Amino acid sequence: MRLPVIAKILGLLMMLFSLTMLPPLGISLLYDDGQWQRFANGLLMVMFGGLVVWLPFRRVVGDLRVRDGFLITTLFWVVLSVAGSIPFYLSNNAPYTYVDSLFEAVSGLTTTGATVITGIDSLPESMLWYRQQLQWLGGMGIIVLAVAILPMLGIGGMQLYRAEVPGPVKDNKLTPRIGETAKALWYIYVALTVLCAVAYWAAGMSWFDAIGHSFSTIAIGGFSTHDASIGYFDSALIEMIAVVFMIISGANFALHFMAFRQRSLRAYWLDSEFRFYFSILAVVSVVTVLVLIYTATLDPTNAITKGIFEVVSIATTTGFGAADFSQWPLMLPFMLFVLAFMGGCAGSTGGGLKVMRVLLIYRQGSREVKRLLHPNAVIPVKLGNRPVSDRVLQAVWGFFSVYMFMFVAMLIILLATGLDQVTAWTAVAAAINNLGPGLGEVAYHYGNINDVAKWVLCFAMLLGRLEVFTLLVLLTPAFWRR
Repeated sequence: MRLPVIAKILGLLMMLFSLTMLPPLGISLLYDDGQWQRFANGLLMVMFGGLVVWLPFRRVVGDLRVRDGFLITTLFWVVLSVAGSIPFYLSNNAPYTYVDSLFEAVSGLTTTGATVITGIDSLPESMLWYRQQLQWLGGMGIIVLAVAILPMLGIGGMQLYRAEVPGPVKDNKLTPRIGETAKALWYIYVALTVLCAVAYWAAGMSWFDAIGHSFSTIAIGGFSTHDASIGYFDSALIEMIAVVFMIISGANFALHFMAFRQRSLRAYWLDSEFRFYFSILAVVSVVTVLVLIYTATLDPTNAITKGIFEVVSIATTTGFGAADFSQWPLMLPFMLFVLAFMGGCAGSTGGGLKVMRVLLIYRQGSREVKRLLHPNAVIPVKLGNRPVSDRVLQAVWGFFSVYMFMFVAMLIILLATGLDQVTAWTAVAAAINNLGPGLGEVAYHYGNINDVAKWVLCFAMLLGRLEVFTLLVLLTPAFWRR
């Protein structure tokens, strides 16, 4: 393990992250909200910390191995979360305790969207911007950004990319060079953000709200500049715009790249994962709308707009709210939470197990049923027209088993802290799936739960964002053996 190289890279990435406090500092000066000193102090503290880590190893040169990539990625997300909590902790308008500040930062960077803050509408503009910006940076991943704009690091970027990019198949590159792949992903990411912001503004949002919500929409984050989230605007048009961009952001960004390069939408329909993803959203949306109409929970018009919005918001793990779905007929909140376990497609900004894994589990289950009828038949599991190797299937089942084990373990810990079953179950589900809102005590915010539960949920959010194994591999003795 090349610890000097790791320290050099970690220091550089910390200094890079410190610069992200310049935009909210500028917003503070623009709106004269009195918060600029908090961001200036945060910038200096993180910059100094990065400089201290980087300076002794600045002349070290070397390539990264796979385990080095995992360590850097995990360390950086932990360090980044601590650094990102500083403006919250220093602000007198945001959470006062450190655990609350850290929870808010982790939730933002992991694009979870869970919050401990009440009275969001009254926060200074710079703090509102900072919260939204954290999600935007975390959406595609700071590491991928670093690989895109810091080729001078002199490291093997593939190891960082493999550790950071979500999904069961991590070796697919859009371009021959990994730096170019990262740049392509970020170009698409920025372009979608701009389009989303313009659409929101055209639909009636202010420029500030439009940009802020475009950050969290494309990042599949769910933070809002208002306590009532998207429901604050009471606009069916805004809700449908959000639905479109949430669906787009929940798809594999490689598909967006291919569609742009081919100047055709055929790439989407030819992709079996996207077809499965879109079909599930469509079926669950229809069921939800029909139940809302049948039970007279909402009138038909609102049932369609609110129903589709909440299904897409929860299924893609965005977590925006346009209606209080926790008060809907009991079946619907539970069904939506189960759907959140599927999450977005592999290579998207969404959380959850990822659609590809769910699809492979479903198809392997179908194969085992067929084998009961035809024991000697050779029945491959396919994605599109290509058979999936047993190695990938084993990895998917291994991921699923560890995911469920960690879910149950954290659920038991939260129950032990005194939370009721509904609150504990949905809180863990919302955290590990990077969803945000839960049910029970965490239906609106997480400010009232105990500190131990918040620490556990911080770990759960990081675990979900880093695809479980990236974090857990560091806890195994084998990782640290020479």
